[in-house]
Amino acid sequence: MGVTEPQITFSACFGQAFLPLHPTKYAEMLGKKMKESNVNVWLVNTGWSGGAFGVGERIKLKFTRAMITAALEGKLDKVSYATHDVFGLSMPTECENVPL
Repeated sequence: MGVTEPQITFSACFGQAFLPLHPTKYAEMLGKKMKESNVNVWLVNTGWSGGAFGVGERIKLKFTRAMITAALEGKLDKVSYATHDVFGLSMPTECENVPL
């Protein structure tokens, strides 16, 4: 298409050139598949936690691994949950090998 040099651009869902439909259509399709399959979906924070820059810190890799392992082994099925005030997501209040 005439582009001969790399150009900085925003790409919705990291694949805009390969996804001809609007990103919300893919979100709807994913939601439908999730409901049909009755699956648990986990959103794992692998970035920053504990406060703003200078207060918080990056989540340690060993804690990310512990969260993934707990989810895959069904250990998060047996803990209590809190609901996020803004997003309405259910969040485990504890996870083995991950400090509060």
